[in-house]
Amino acid sequence: MYYAILAYHVEDLVESWSPQEDAALMTELHKVHDRLTHEKALGPAARLGATNEACTLRGPGDGMVIDGPFAETKEQLLGFYVVDCATREAAVEAARDLRRANPTAVYEIRPVLLYLPGTSLEAG
Repeated sequence: MYYAILAYHVEDLVESWSPQEDAALMTELHKVHDRLTHEKALGPAARLGATNEACTLRGPGDGMVIDGPFAETKEQLLGFYVVDCATREAAVEAARDLRRANPTAVYEIRPVLLYLPGTSLEAG
């Protein structure tokens, strides 16, 4: 079963990190990435661009494009992982590993119910 692990964080805090602090965090996250890749469980993963560059399409018909995600939260969605795990508990454990590497982040785990058949999720 595929699960999306959505990574939320306080964007201003993340943007305040020095290049060295960001690199140190990524070193820890890559340890988790490497393990999940070795287990053939890691699919697509991405760090998203700044929320001030985002827009939202909503409304009827063609919809209206508005600036920003405008979530009513302190954390913003800053990245995501797609993992192939046998159980929900295994997906939660993968998120726990990510959180151990990045303890100030919040991770939401959701089953992926729709994907493009024939599209490989194997890590390259």
